[in-house]
Amino acid sequence: MHILELIRKKKQGGVLTTEEINYFVDGYVKGMIPDYQAAALLMAICWQGMDKVETAALTMAYVDSGERLDLSGIEGIKVDKHSTGGVGDKVSLVIIPLLAAAGAPVAKLSGRGLGHTGGTIDKLESIAGFRTELSLVEFVANVNKYKMAIMGQSDRLTPADKLIYALRDVTATVDSIPLIAASVMSKKIAAGADAIVLDVKTGSGSFMKTAGQAEELARAMVRIGCSLSRRIIAVITDMNQPLGREVGNANEVREAIEVLQGRGPEDLTAVSLTIGAHMAVLGGVYQDFDAGYKGLEQIINNRQGLDKLKQLITAQGGDSNIINEPEKLPQANAHISVKAPASGYVAAIDTEMIGVAAMLLGAGRKVKEDRINPAAGLTLTRKIGEPVVAGETICTLHTDLEDWAEAAILAERAYSFSDSAPAPVEYIRRTIGTDNFL
Repeated sequence: MHILELIRKKKQGGVLTTEEINYFVDGYVKGMIPDYQAAALLMAICWQGMDKVETAALTMAYVDSGERLDLSGIEGIKVDKHSTGGVGDKVSLVIIPLLAAAGAPVAKLSGRGLGHTGGTIDKLESIAGFRTELSLVEFVANVNKYKMAIMGQSDRLTPADKLIYALRDVTATVDSIPLIAASVMSKKIAAGADAIVLDVKTGSGSFMKTAGQAEELARAMVRIGCSLSRRIIAVITDMNQPLGREVGNANEVREAIEVLQGRGPEDLTAVSLTIGAHMAVLGGVYQDFDAGYKGLEQIINNRQGLDKLKQLITAQGGDSNIINEPEKLPQANAHISVKAPASGYVAAIDTEMIGVAAMLLGAGRKVKEDRINPAAGLTLTRKIGEPVVAGETICTLHTDLEDWAEAAILAERAYSFSDSAPAPVEYIRRTIGTDNFL
């Protein structure tokens, strides 16, 4: 077997065997296959695709390249979730305490953000003292005791995926559905989940810009989960505007608290309850989605979710006083209003542009070594469909930087206006489970 044979075979539209895929992944990790040949194979995959057997084989090759998290010591069905990423996406901060309050064990591994804004770990670390570096023993013990724990992903999980993703990032081979699906699912499988709910974003602030792309990715990931005997559901959600009104790490923690207090934004609340209800059903807490949705709504109404968030923060060393005193979260020194240039209705928001503006203010990373300012970000005063008068504030920038002019220009350009109200935003586009096509 030689890498040239695999490149030629895939270039001509052939199907790679499991043995050939294992040879490629193992050889690249060990340095036996050089970057230029690995890149050639990845480009051939981008052009020719992979079938469901190939994609599952690549997923498991990634999993087998490193350690697997042993969560067998956790009682109950372990349900995990994954978001394909967006702007203002703080759903995990809402559903971890909600699911724990409902009785479903949540053993959450999350990463740091690279790009627009921070990841879930970055958001939680804006809480003074919050620890995300837990030992596996402490992680398992916390889940059994509190029904929840969250920690950063170990570098020892799926190292092949990390190496190959870095190569994809510099060879224009990121946008391949099979490669994306294998990358996402390998981390979920290695993290020890029994069941998985995928939040697949679509729109201007997501990697999948069209609903068709998002559905194709969702189906590919569900197929992988099914082939590996995991219970799995994918929910396609809107990302044509930031989720909620807050973008930035401390700001998003504050908004998640508001959701658990029953006064959060409609879109964030709806998406969180939808993802959480599916997780609760897969975890055996509720019999069906409607029961799960209503049950989690009740947990918000009786403030059990809020109490659970306080418990999570305390258990992991954080200052839980932020629940009642959110002003203790980091605050930026400067707050700059961006004004509407015309009257009418907000017709559209370029979400990616808002994300880049947040990054320029200090809320995200251009490279992984960058330090995030937890206080930086934006607050969206107006969102799609809402009326606005010329000169009114449409969003507010929060930063400690003196040079914020470029971010302000981007934020203003991100907004489009119309004379009439646009159609209401559809927060949940579609749900895809195993019964849809398998």
